[in-house]
Amino acid sequence: MSTGEATEPKPLEGPAIDDVSRQPFREPAAAAEARPSRLRRFAGLLGPGLVTGAADDDPSGIATYAQAGASFSNGMLWTAPVTLPMMMAVQEICDRTALATGNSLGKLARIKFSRRPRMVIAVLILALLVANVLNAAADLMAIGQGMEMLGAGPDHLWSAVAGIGIGAALMTGSFALIAKVFKWLCVSLLAYVAVLFVANVDWADVAAGLLGMQFRFAPEYLGLIVAVLGTTISPYLFFWQSAHRIHELRGEDRGGKHAVGLRDRPDSAAAAHTLRNARADVFIGMFFSVLVMFAIMAATAATLGRNGTDIKTAADAAKALEPIVGPAAKFLFAAGFVGSGILAVPVLAASGAAGLAGLLGKEWGFDRSPRRAPLYYLLLGAGTLGGVLISYFATDPIGLLILSATINGIAAAPFLIVTMLISGDKDIMGEYGNGKLAATLGWTTTAIMVVAGGIGLWTTITGG
Repeated sequence: MSTGEATEPKPLEGPAIDDVSRQPFREPAAAAEARPSRLRRFAGLLGPGLVTGAADDDPSGIATYAQAGASFSNGMLWTAPVTLPMMMAVQEICDRTALATGNSLGKLARIKFSRRPRMVIAVLILALLVANVLNAAADLMAIGQGMEMLGAGPDHLWSAVAGIGIGAALMTGSFALIAKVFKWLCVSLLAYVAVLFVANVDWADVAAGLLGMQFRFAPEYLGLIVAVLGTTISPYLFFWQSAHRIHELRGEDRGGKHAVGLRDRPDSAAAAHTLRNARADVFIGMFFSVLVMFAIMAATAATLGRNGTDIKTAADAAKALEPIVGPAAKFLFAAGFVGSGILAVPVLAASGAAGLAGLLGKEWGFDRSPRRAPLYYLLLGAGTLGGVLISYFATDPIGLLILSATINGIAAAPFLIVTMLISGDKDIMGEYGNGKLAATLGWTTTAIMVVAGGIGLWTTITGG
């Protein structure tokens, strides 16, 4: 989506020629065998974008989408095609700021803005940290409910065990392992796609829902729209996408332990190739996220939505899977709930910590030791511990999940404005600044989230 992307040299047409024999060059068998397969190359392409997409379908998202389908049938399906380009644009922009500069979104805010605006941004990030604690608490409660559905014991106990275990893993730098293992557990949520082929789906009604023909102006409908937008365009994911890409850049064999941005790389063709791969990673991750979103809404609409069910527990949401797996529905749903929760909690805790540490000019990152990045780990530990405490004493996990999504919907707009101002600054981004398409989609998303935030505040204050 950047306008100044470097172009690669045009390849020669026709087969390569061996200069000695003047015969078409043939790759040695050993080299051909050593070349990775297409599947392996595709898997290697996936990284921060896929993790972000999987983390976006955290228990907060699952509960919100399930509630939308159960309460309003297919009436909110239009949000899936509407949010897909919004998610792609926003996360690509956040990713590109990190790729181009080698700096996190928090650090770029420090570079872009003067002292007073930075203070405002710091207050916003502190508010985000509080919202993330609520979201983490809701996700930990969901993990507990998932473990209880698996017959492993009381949910509150497992919420605490999960929170303490995740905190310990993060302090010892084990997030990479967490991400690799649990992002694949989220794939179990694709079972909702299978439900669409075996349940008695009214496809004409699905089409009407996708086209927005069932839109309502009722306060409870508008309030849930804000929650849906908040769980798809979540501000913590802006900081996470940037931070995770920086972690990846730091792991490259260049610049020592510091990330080297594309602006500082001499090989423009290689930089363009890196940018294209990163874009593909982000777009695939966002498509996966929205596919799960659509499937959950449509599946719950076809099963629970027929009677206007109000989802109170994770077991209620799991019933939507019964048409395809029967009594085992709760176990499949529990696996997705646990996997997505365990993946999302570190993302929630780390995103705000990385944002504030970067804004204050402090070291941050899982690849930094607690001694080298004390503020980052202090915020990380406080966020995780706060989530554990709230999850232990709270009593309405589904309600807390949807509340956290609504808070994200209200908070998204200010961070989008900051992100768009940074990504559109040519002095910071150089040739990798926003092109016309990125700028149009980014600012349109910002305007939509401003409106959504206003509706969210109104429905929250009025009790709608």
